[in-house]
Amino acid sequence: MPRIDNDIKLDFKDVLLRPKRSTLKSRSEVHLWESVDLLRSYVFRNSKQSYNGIPVIAANMDTVGTFTIAKELAANGLFTTIHKHYSLDAWKEFAEQNPKILENIAVSAGTGQGDFDKLKNILEAIPAIKFICLDVANGYSEMFVQHVKGVRDHFPNHTIMAGNVVTGEMVEELILAGADIIKVGIGPGSVCTTRKKTGVGYPQLSAVIECADAAHGLGGHIISDGGCTCPGDIVKAFGAGADFVMLGGMLAGHDQCPGDVIEKAGKKMKLFYGMSSATAMNKHSGGVAEYRASEGKTVEVPYRGDINSTVLDILGGLRSACTYVGAGKLKELSKRTTFIRVTQQLNNVYGNST
Repeated sequence: MPRIDNDIKLDFKDVLLRPKRSTLKSRSEVHLWESVDLLRSYVFRNSKQSYNGIPVIAANMDTVGTFTIAKELAANGLFTTIHKHYSLDAWKEFAEQNPKILENIAVSAGTGQGDFDKLKNILEAIPAIKFICLDVANGYSEMFVQHVKGVRDHFPNHTIMAGNVVTGEMVEELILAGADIIKVGIGPGSVCTTRKKTGVGYPQLSAVIECADAAHGLGGHIISDGGCTCPGDIVKAFGAGADFVMLGGMLAGHDQCPGDVIEKAGKKMKLFYGMSSATAMNKHSGGVAEYRASEGKTVEVPYRGDINSTVLDILGGLRSACTYVGAGKLKELSKRTTFIRVTQQLNNVYGNST
């Protein structure tokens, strides 16, 4: 018998953070906004490796998870999961030219034998890389769990990100299988059509709250992957308990993103597409396989110039949010967060602001 879960599940658009009194002095007195500490330090459950940085991650999409983006984000203390379509030679060249940022990137791989062989070759050639991102659209299969176990056995000292899932029991299973950081999100991405094509998904805020609770109970960590449209959504993901927040669309359309600037009706645009879109599969896999549907779309996003302006806007939003709830550090944000449900977030009487 089908069943209905009547508990209300919420997305980022359904809540705001309630401001709180604090003992922190005003920004005008001590430049508090600039002094908020956004660095996080983690030691991972299974790899025993450590991380220190600003836990915002570029998604492993070939429009944002690139070597060029990684260099820009690492300069600001952020992280990048590199897409899986670079060759071994390209990896070697990048590592040789950029040895200092290898701690701020992860190698991505799927579950096929070819993916595993390529992963092994990259990590053997570049031992300074310590992060692996095992990425599939559906993290609920037993095959994926067994794959995570196999990768853990082969790379006992590497930190493994794995997903995507949206429920606590699967977070626990993947952590026990050897993953350190679980990617949370099915369907919330701006160029993901999984919910439309399959009817499957989970509102992202509630998914993060549930999965963070499950992961933290085992000493694991999670990434909120997808659904962020503005700096305030990133704040909400951290407030809900995410250890990392992964971005795709928010980092698209910049100078550092691959692809030409397209001009239409006097407006400058750049191409952005999901990795399960027909565009990506035609580019990397020779087309959409007959047994599946495309679960991503291709869009033209506004050209946004230098990515560093967007990064500074994101970091500024995080710092300002911390001052509103009385958190001197990003680490304290979730402890200081109370969400209030709302029916309206913004006043758009004069149109959508940029």
